[in-house]
Amino acid sequence: MRNQQSIQGILSIAALLCLLVGWFNLFSPEVNHLLSAKVFYILIGISFFLQAPFMKNKNFTYGMYAAAAVCIAGALIPEEAGLSKIKTLGLLAGIILSFASRPTYRQ
Repeated sequence: MRNQQSIQGILSIAALLCLLVGWFNLFSPEVNHLLSAKVFYILIGISFFLQAPFMKNKNFTYGMYAAAAVCIAGALIPEEAGLSKIKTLGLLAGIILSFASRPTYRQ
């Protein structure tokens, strides 16, 4: 569990760096686009995939695997196909599932 959290943390930081590089145009337009529109979603998808087995509800587990697959597939689909925007739906679904699966703390 601890190792999985460390890997997810590293993936999240790497994904954020990819997004920031794209926003601030630190490299050529092609590299910026690759990092912010492709690599970012692939890293997030891998993170969702690693998180899926630890979801508290089995339906959330399947949903998280689906969100991971949609993020990665959307990032790999050529933009000319018009379906690459589904990666954003996968990201949104994964975030919602992550928050919904968090334990509630009562005092």
